[in-house]
Amino acid sequence: IEMDQIVNVNEFQELARQALPKMYYDFYSGGAGDQHTLKENMEAFSRIMFRPRVLVDVTKIDMSTRILGYPLSAPIMIAPTGSHGLAHPEGETATAKAAAACNTIMIVSSMSSCTLEEVASSCNAVRFFQLYVFERRDVSAQVVRRVERAGYKAIVLTVDVPKLGRREADIKNKMIPPKLRNFEGLFSTKVKPSDGSGVEAFASRALDASLNWKDIEWLRSITKLPILIKGILTREDALKAVEAGVDGIIVSNHGGRQLDYSPATITVLEEVVHVVKGRIPVLLDGGVRRGTDVFKALALGAKAVLIGRPIVYGLAAKGEDGVKKVIEMLKNEFELTMALSGCPTIGDITRNHVRTEDERLKSNL
Repeated sequence: IEMDQIVNVNEFQELARQALPKMYYDFYSGGAGDQHTLKENMEAFSRIMFRPRVLVDVTKIDMSTRILGYPLSAPIMIAPTGSHGLAHPEGETATAKAAAACNTIMIVSSMSSCTLEEVASSCNAVRFFQLYVFERRDVSAQVVRRVERAGYKAIVLTVDVPKLGRREADIKNKMIPPKLRNFEGLFSTKVKPSDGSGVEAFASRALDASLNWKDIEWLRSITKLPILIKGILTREDALKAVEAGVDGIIVSNHGGRQLDYSPATITVLEEVVHVVKGRIPVLLDGGVRRGTDVFKALALGAKAVLIGRPIVYGLAAKGEDGVKKVIEMLKNEFELTMALSGCPTIGDITRNHVRTEDERLKSNL
């Protein structure tokens, strides 16, 4: 299929399936357990309807916004996803170039195939870095120093992986963990080809299951960079995050890859937004596949959304151009949604522009 024949982001998934070895496709596309959360992340969006306003002058649509003061052409960022080198030989450097070309922010994963320095020097752009805290704190501290030196603008701390979720496709496929070049020479990333998923074997050895709220202070003490916490799903934890003094929250269930039957992110966004009360930005990832999804997330209080799997599918199918196309398609759909909803700017998008399933059920009572 040629690029000009692709009409929406979902079509990249099939192209990626054709392009990738089964083990790698399953690794990217799979979720935990019964994959209930994986499916629900997308389906929950379909239960939200619009309340479009008409006869508004929408000749000019301005999608631009700011996150932590950094300008974005649209409220669509690139979520941290691991091992882009399995999707395309250029790996994260191709993704980074696409992000730069689209004037958006890429969050580079700790588990990237390219080193964080290679990604940083691939092109000029604002980039954030996603961090896991390892049992060996010295390793995490060293990575943080490198992140600062390489000019990343924020740290996104992932907090929903004290242990790796049960991803059955990876266990079946005996998924071989990809080379984690950010940690070469820092600790052994080799795993014996044992039973099941090598990714899980590595994670259980390296990740720190004792990570807790006090460790936010530890991270604060070793870096001046703003810290966003990724993996919040409840009002209780959102309040704790605000109290811990973080600079942003990402409502995320790790793309349905960690705890199956955790809620779809769009269904808990509002409960987080309500307690945060605008003190820090709240972002969302999980299941965003359409410009309409972006609009719904913003109407419910998110400042921006993060795109995960579609970016990887675009990369696998068509490299840097594929990633660009995914972002551009979402931007174009979002722009049209704004116009048809009567919202010329991001600031015009309000809670009043959407109707959730709960509200529909209540009004039927």
